[in-house]
This record gives sequence, structure tokens and C-alpha cells, in this order.
Amino acid sequence: MSTSTRVRETAGKAVHQVRGLASRLPNEVNSVVRRLAVASLVGQSALVVTGGAVRLTASGLGCPTWPKCTAESLTNTSDMGIHGFIEFGNRLLTFALAGVAIAMLVFLWNLRKERRDLFLLALGLLASIPAQAVIGGITVLSNLNPWVVGLHFLVSMALVVFATLLVNRAFGRTGRTARPLAPLPGTMRPVMMSLAVLSTLAVMLGVVVTGAGPHAGDADAPRNNLDWDLVSHIHAVPAYLITGGALFALAVVLLRQLHGIFRTSVFLLLAVTLLQGVIGFTQYYNGIPELLVASHMLGAALLMSAATNAADIARSSPQGLSRSPR
Repeated sequence: MSTSTRVRETAGKAVHQVRGLASRLPNEVNSVVRRLAVASLVGQSALVVTGGAVRLTASGLGCPTWPKCTAESLTNTSDMGIHGFIEFGNRLLTFALAGVAIAMLVFLWNLRKERRDLFLLALGLLASIPAQAVIGGITVLSNLNPWVVGLHFLVSMALVVFATLLVNRAFGRTGRTARPLAPLPGTMRPVMMSLAVLSTLAVMLGVVVTGAGPHAGDADAPRNNLDWDLVSHIHAVPAYLITGGALFALAVVLLRQLHGIFRTSVFLLLAVTLLQGVIGFTQYYNGIPELLVASHMLGAALLMSAATNAADIARSSPQGLSRSPR
């Protein structure tokens, strides 16, 4: 048998195996796809928390180099103590998220054209993994420069947004194949989109506050040298506006007797906003304790998810409800 014949036979077997695998993959969004979408959102939020743990335990340089943990070892070693364990554990979580994204793409393969929205969101989440790894490496190599640390956090926030959109579309809440939504007053779409923008602004200003504060991730890490008290008050301004906007949306929901997932999304956004406010004020007046800072970071991920969810539903809902339903 000639070499070219063997190559053709090998290629034919590979194609047959790929087609066989594709035939066993789902042709519709099923429970596995939905669970993977939820796992992606939970994992991205968890990455925010573990990243916070790295900084709050002064483990930012627990792995002092990159891409290896030390010059000689890919992983942390016993003599690095708890700091090395925390930092390397945070790095490992990115591999778990990559695994979830790859699994999502595999299970969506037969739907890559029909459900292009889901496929592209999953692809974007996977593509973000190496980008986050590179930014994380620059963070370590720059001795935890606060602006680079902030960028690392903001990318995580963007991934929470993408994962939220992925969940909404996987469960048929929004998107091209979504179930019909109840009409909303015309004011709701711009209000909810504005709240999503304000939530993003609040998170960005929170990064500046963190860069001026005491939790640098390492005793020798630089700070941004801004007035922490001043930027904290500036950071609170969009939080006040979000609270006011969410209360306005709630008033409209109650007065117009609106029901369904938009009503739920408004209640959820208001609850997360109020919780973030309580945590923020409490940590401000109590010396910024680590546990409250970690809770505030998780709250930031929840706020971005809740604001994205509400804006996504409002954008997908028919507009122009003019009177209360009888």
C-alpha cells in the first residue's frame, strides 16, 4: 500500500469519527447546554472572588513569576506557603473556565449556525482565557501595578456580562429564539440601559478606589497615589443614581402592574444595589476590613450581572405599553 493511500485512509477514518461524534451532539439547546451556561456565569463570578482573595491575603506575588509559578516550577511549592497556594489556585480556576467554554462549544457545534448568538458568546468566553492570562502575567511582572490589576478586574467584569447574556439566551429568556415577552412602557428601555452604563461606571470607579486603598496584594506593591477618601465619594455618585433609577423602575412595575421576568429583574437589581450600598458604607466606616472588601467584590459581579440581565430583558421586550392592564 502506497503512502498516499494510507494517508487517504487515515483522513477518511478521522472524518468518519468526527461525523460520528457530531451525530451524537444535540441539535437543540438542552439541559447540558443550560447547565454549562450557568457554570460559566458561576465560574466567572468565582474568579472575581478568588482574585480578591489573592489581593486581600497579600498573595499577589505568591507566584513571583509568569507563566511559571517560580523560575523552576510550573506549580507552587510547599516552601511558598499559603500565598503560593492561593495565587496558583486562582490561576488554576482559569483552566476550569476554559474547560467549560470548550465543552459549551462542543455541545453547540451542531447549532453553530442556527444559534450563532450562543456559539459566539461561548467562543468569546474561551478566547478571553489567554487574554486574561497575559494580563495576569503583566500584573505579576509589573509588581502589581494598580492600573494593570484594575484592568484584570475589569476584564473579569466584562466576562460576567457575557456569561449573563449566555445564560439568558440558553434559557430562552432573550435572543432570537426567545419566548415572547410582555410589552413595557417606552421609558423602561432607556432607563435600564442607563442603569447598566452607570453600573459599569461604578465598577470602574471602584477599581480606582481600590488602587488608592491599602489592599495592594503585596506590601511592596505600588499605589495610584490618589486621594482615597475623595475617589470613594466620587465612586458613590453612580451608586446613588443606580439606586434612584432602580426605585423608579420598581415604581413603574408596581403602578403598571407588570409581571414576568422584567419585574423579577427589577427586584433583583434593586436588591443587589441596596446590598452593595450597605456593604460599601459599612466597610468605609469600619476601616475597610478584608471580608467586607471581598463581599463588595462579589457584589460588583452580581451588580454587573443583574444590570445586564435587566437591560437585556428590557431591550428584548416590545415597547409602547400605554396603560395598566385590566
